[in-house]
Amino acid sequence: MGVRNLKPARVYQTAAATINASRGVQPPPWFSTIESIPPSEILTRPQPAVQRGKIIRNSKSRKPSKSFQPLQIVYYEDRLRKAFYSDHPWELARPRILLENDGRDAQRCNWQNIQQPGFPLTGESVVQRQLYLMDVEGKQKMEAYDIARKEFYALRHEEEVERRVAKEEALWSGAYFGKGPLEVGMELEDKVYEEWKDWALIQAERLDLTRQITVNRPAEDAVEPEEENEVGTIVDLGPIEGLDAGAGGETDPRFATVL
Repeated sequence: MGVRNLKPARVYQTAAATINASRGVQPPPWFSTIESIPPSEILTRPQPAVQRGKIIRNSKSRKPSKSFQPLQIVYYEDRLRKAFYSDHPWELARPRILLENDGRDAQRCNWQNIQQPGFPLTGESVVQRQLYLMDVEGKQKMEAYDIARKEFYALRHEEEVERRVAKEEALWSGAYFGKGPLEVGMELEDKVYEEWKDWALIQAERLDLTRQITVNRPAEDAVEPEEENEVGTIVDLGPIEGLDAGAGGETDPRFATVL
């Protein structure tokens, strides 16, 4: 911050020095133009002067907010689309062909019927059919939505039946379609379950081994008292002065030491 880069203002000097130092180098096409019209020496964004002291602002003058942002373009059909796709989120997962001629293809169709030739059955069909019922036939919003939705369900059911019949006919004639999404999902689920089963068996074996070690450790740590099988030896210390020996000159057993 605070360091101004003046290299763009010296483009002509740098280019002239490079051309003069190198022999056989032709000047670029902009060399003569920048020689006759050099860049301005004044920076395009000078720093404003810092005002010292108290700044008095006018409370009535307000800076316009979002004045340079474009206005949001909203159509009435957007609300109908939002209501339909919030009720049918899986319709967004269906593949669609987004190729259009000019973006007004739906306006050239007669939406007295929800099914149009050359126009695939999608959520847009429900929206345009609902809009037709509201504008032309004067239906209420929810009433038109129910009519268009029921027609959409009937056509979807017909497509599903046709698809199943075509698959059964192809299988009868010897076609092979491979695994379906349900079969692939079940195989993946079985694979994960088998991996979890192996992991659970290993963990169970470790817990059993730890439990056995914990149970057997106190018996090993307990010290058994040693049985004293050795017989003590009596050592005769002889007569003690001041005490009379017993009869026969034997030592009093009370003063014998046992080894």
